Amino acid sequence: PSLSAAGGRPCDAKDFGHGSLVCACSAAYCDTLDPLVLPAPGSYVKYESSKVGKRLERSEGSFQHNTKTPGTTVASSCHESLSCTAVVVTLHVPTDFHLTLDTAQRYQKVKGFGGSITDAAAINIQSLSKAAQNHLLRSYFSEEGIEYNLVRVPMASTDFSIRLYTYADAEGDFELRHFNLTEEDTRMKV
Repeated sequence: PSLSAAGGRPCDAKDFGHGSLVCACSAAYCDTLDPLVLPAPGSYVKYESSKVGKRLERSEGSFQHNTKTPGTTVASSCHESLSCTAVVVTLHVPTDFHLTLDTAQRYQKVKGFGGSITDAAAINIQSLSKAAQNHLLRSYFSEEGIEYNLVRVPMASTDFSIRLYTYADAEGDFELRHFNLTEEDTRMKV
């Protein structure tokens, strides 16, 4: 099936009694985002989620040049939360907060965003119907989702596994003659 974005569909919000809402995704329906479009130079896009029901709510703003400090930019249009890049992180801040960006200072490059597929995650994904699995994976990796492009897969068992296992259980086997993938690897990770 095609992974092209068909436009946003709203969250099917459910309250499980813990003070926050979750979006329910099933074989029949799953919420989606509008296609992501990078903002024009000098502006930013903010996506905000909250306990009270906002789910990746999109808003836009623009940067103002700060005449007091050459080479810096100050974000404006800030209210309950703030984010100042096309790759969005939401910070809850007071309404009079300004974020100063030094555009001359560079740190690391962002290669992408993603999550971890642990044994527990794989077991839960595999417990869904094929249609629900498709909706879930599209919500993470497609243009109508949050567009993950990286996945971390742990080696051997973790604290999210249902049993302990390694790949080389023979003591002193430094040449890895007894190295072997497990059922968890072939069924859930590879």
